[in-house]
Amino acid sequence: MDLLKAITYATEKHDGQRRKVDKIPYISHPYRVSMLLATEGYDKEIVTAGLLHDIVEDTDGTLDEIKSLFGEIVAELVQYASEPDKSLPWEKRKQHTITTIKHAPLAAKIVVCADKVDNLTSIIENEKQLGSKVWNSFKRDKASQQWYYTGIYESLIHGLQEQPPLINQFKKLLDQFNG
Repeated sequence: MDLLKAITYATEKHDGQRRKVDKIPYISHPYRVSMLLATEGYDKEIVTAGLLHDIVEDTDGTLDEIKSLFGEIVAELVQYASEPDKSLPWEKRKQHTITTIKHAPLAAKIVVCADKVDNLTSIIENEKQLGSKVWNSFKRDKASQQWYYTGIYESLIHGLQEQPPLINQFKKLLDQFNG
């Protein structure tokens, strides 16, 4: 599997997209997610899925395309990290993710966790800089975001005998965010 091919693919698919708050190129988020996974020592499939985790949800890319280009394992991990129907209300989409992740395989939980670690890190940093104005960039308020991230954490740890360091990192960020 060629990580350079995945970087090119993700960059092309996310071309022109921007982050909600700081308006930096969106591709920085999947890059950071994949780098976090690589730094934690995860295998190429997990690192690649981290890089591609928002393709299906936020671009015209499909799971079939990802499967064809990067293999079944990567496509399956991306599917776990993707909301199936963006036309549904925010709460239903987020509850679907919480429910799906609860019984997901560990590799899928790790990809989702890395995504949420990067998102929470960005939110916390932006909130420090902008204060409550940061919430003007989101569809829901801080309390709703706290509900979502807390639900994700509970689903991530469900069924695990031992928590990987990445999940512990997420818990520290969650405590900071909820504090």
